Amino acid sequence: MLLPTLNTRILYAARKVTALFSPPRSLHSSLGLWPQDLNPEIKLKIEKHWTEEIQINHSNKNGGLCYVLAQFPYPSGNLHMGHVRVYTISDTIARFHKLNGKKVIHPIGWDAFGLPAENAAIERNIEPQHWTATNIASMKKQLLHLGLNFDWDRELSTCDPEYYKWTQYIFVKLFEKGLAYQNKANVNWDPVDQTVLADEQVDELGCSWRSGAKVEKKTLTQWFIKTTQFAQKLYDGLSSDQLENWKDIINLQKHWIGECNGVVVTFKMVVNDKLRSLDIWTSEPFKFIHGEFLTISCNNVMIQESANSSCKMLKAINPITDSEIPVYISDDVNYAEGRDVYIACPSIDKYDRDLAKKLNIPLISTNTRLNIETENQRAIDIAKDKNVGGYFVSSKLKDWLISRQRFWGTPIPIIHCPKCGPIPVPYKDLPLNLPIDSSKPGSKSLGDLNDWVNCKCPQCNTNSMRETDTMDTFVDSSWYYYRFLDPKNGEIPFRKENLLGCTPVDIYIGGKEHAVLHLYYARFMSYFLHSLGWTKFEEPFRKLLVQGMVMGQSHKIKSSGRYISADNVEKVGNQYREKVTQEPVVVQWEKMSKSKHNGENPERLLTAYGCDTTRLLILADVPPATSRHWSEATFPGVLNWQHRLWITMRDFLNHRNDKVLLDSNNMCREEMDTYNLKLWDSRNYFTANTTYHFKHTQKLSVGISRLQALTNALRNKIPPEIIAKSKEYELALASLIIMLSPVAPHFCSELWAGLLSAPRRLCEDSPLIDWEKSVLNQKWPKVDEHYKLSFLCKVDGVDRCDLKITAPVLDCLGQEQAIQIMLEQEKVSNRLKKGIVKTHYELYPGCRAILHIFTDRSVKKKKKEVEVDNEGYRV
Repeated sequence: MLLPTLNTRILYAARKVTALFSPPRSLHSSLGLWPQDLNPEIKLKIEKHWTEEIQINHSNKNGGLCYVLAQFPYPSGNLHMGHVRVYTISDTIARFHKLNGKKVIHPIGWDAFGLPAENAAIERNIEPQHWTATNIASMKKQLLHLGLNFDWDRELSTCDPEYYKWTQYIFVKLFEKGLAYQNKANVNWDPVDQTVLADEQVDELGCSWRSGAKVEKKTLTQWFIKTTQFAQKLYDGLSSDQLENWKDIINLQKHWIGECNGVVVTFKMVVNDKLRSLDIWTSEPFKFIHGEFLTISCNNVMIQESANSSCKMLKAINPITDSEIPVYISDDVNYAEGRDVYIACPSIDKYDRDLAKKLNIPLISTNTRLNIETENQRAIDIAKDKNVGGYFVSSKLKDWLISRQRFWGTPIPIIHCPKCGPIPVPYKDLPLNLPIDSSKPGSKSLGDLNDWVNCKCPQCNTNSMRETDTMDTFVDSSWYYYRFLDPKNGEIPFRKENLLGCTPVDIYIGGKEHAVLHLYYARFMSYFLHSLGWTKFEEPFRKLLVQGMVMGQSHKIKSSGRYISADNVEKVGNQYREKVTQEPVVVQWEKMSKSKHNGENPERLLTAYGCDTTRLLILADVPPATSRHWSEATFPGVLNWQHRLWITMRDFLNHRNDKVLLDSNNMCREEMDTYNLKLWDSRNYFTANTTYHFKHTQKLSVGISRLQALTNALRNKIPPEIIAKSKEYELALASLIIMLSPVAPHFCSELWAGLLSAPRRLCEDSPLIDWEKSVLNQKWPKVDEHYKLSFLCKVDGVDRCDLKITAPVLDCLGQEQAIQIMLEQEKVSNRLKKGIVKTHYELYPGCRAILHIFTDRSVKKKKKEVEVDNEGYRV
């Protein structure tokens, strides 16, 4: 092994002596392996050397708060590449904000309840809590191996009674407000897993997403949360100024909620001498006052039940008028989407009059004239006053069905008393614990455990029974982002003051598959908790970063659809064939899966390349929101870049230690100034661009490409004399290492230690760098005040004018002044022959500014042509 130069060794020794008189946490010194070529062994040595430093929380304790949250994982026991991607993204963003002086909150926890753990435990004849705990320990070790810097002191697990106690507490609040209720429903039943499935858990063939069994339809009494009562607020909230960068997620949410163009009122209906609740939706609320009859579809749950009884006469009680209203069974009605009940008013509505005639329903002779608008409002007011509805909602949106008929979930804290009806478990008795000590590995339902089910009514002490359904895991994950901010609170779910400055969550990171249901439920819960006065804001998340899937290349035999590994495939001409049979093979990109033989094991990458290289590989080339086609063909670019960084530092140290070079004077001042100016320009240009993409667009891959370009600028025919003597070179190299450190913290810590080991620092007095601190404690670089930034004007989505303005001036440029400046530019004014419809100004301090101008011409274009501008932003 080659040894460092004598000067370097002496400096290392001096630094170690100095460290004895430094504060308790002194800087690590470099391993001094620069003479060697970078290889996997050296990378792993670097990571081992810097692991302790990497795991320290380098947040500025006095800085402004920044809450970076990645969706917490289900503890499956093994990381997959999706985990690697999402948590590398969140860790990079968290480290970026720490370098920008923020006190960053970056927590992690475990979405630990659910069917997979329970089934796995049953298969292994162990209890699900033991299986889950083992998996959590395994995944935590892997997350640490990735160099992820989470706030482990905030760690939580949804299967911990100290967490689900508060989920139950919130459920009781919902119950008290009339938002949690029981009703019969047609549900998807998995006959193998013996539980209800959401529609989204049933594939296009009608099979369960977990067991693969054909799903059956059942009528069961289920627990619901009345999310529809907040539908209008949730829909309108999508236009809130608090939301940043939601882009097409807004449309997904709006489509799920639907246009809230009708009102729901809960009637009571007598079926088999029992009073049942019946939600009725109409876009004409006046009918709740003046309606004369109801129609109901044969497919309605109540009708299917009554068909098996002697009950022939149906009637309902209208809570608005407190009177009975007849109910007719018919499928020959234009029911609104998602509804199977219709309220008719033939005396006012022509369609209803024709319907009555078609169904031979007697007409009431009347010449009623109404002010429809007034009567609509009157009906809504009465409904709200009587607490029987009156809220606006789309016809298709349903309440949230949360019942699950399995053991491993949060118990629903309800006691069924034969006298008092459903009674919530008193707050003082929460948590209602899962009966873990009395459970058996084969138990699939709480109903199997009689000792737990039988209890006394808390109101009248009558023999009663506990609810045996558990909650859908979406309930656990609908509020965890607030508990992270007060995880040790034993009195209430969280204190409002602990949320101040942290909410809405600054940036929420997760897969697009959760951008509808989980996000909808989380938004509902946040709105509900706000209605209780627990939070300052309704919306839970300010900015979303939706990551694409990591896709692997799969190979399947064309004739049978059987998946085979890539090792069994060969390319013959332009076709792929199985090596043995020579059958044609279909090659395509699909979500990684063991069954498709297209997965990548993160442990292999970590062992072969190290965690920093793995992090670079997952982030480079493709922006987070785009699906990542995982291929080793992309590896050389990142590996070569790391090698170039390594030899850049080696060259820097060699030239700084070369006394002959330092004493030489072969370059004239003008030539040196030319190189320094280019280095200065490169440093500022790439700093502005990298900052823009790390901070504002979150296109981390683009930011990384800018750092690669800065590396090239430092290596592109730069004479040794400049490397040895230039302050600008030293400052540019330091800036590069700092900006790369959020992505590759171990590797950059070693590069930084190498920089510190140089025999002299030319930028010793630079306000941009604190040479006494590690790279993870530096300040993120900023452009120099006299550097000119880009002020771009786009007209109808096309770049028309790009002015250069110094950073201090641009950062103070308001919208009116920005518009005026651009209107004076010929390149812009020549494009404004049509009238200006609107403008949109975006200022990114220290980076750039963009003015969007839209004219009459853009309005006349097809929607898809103006839907997205060149930066990918919806216009």
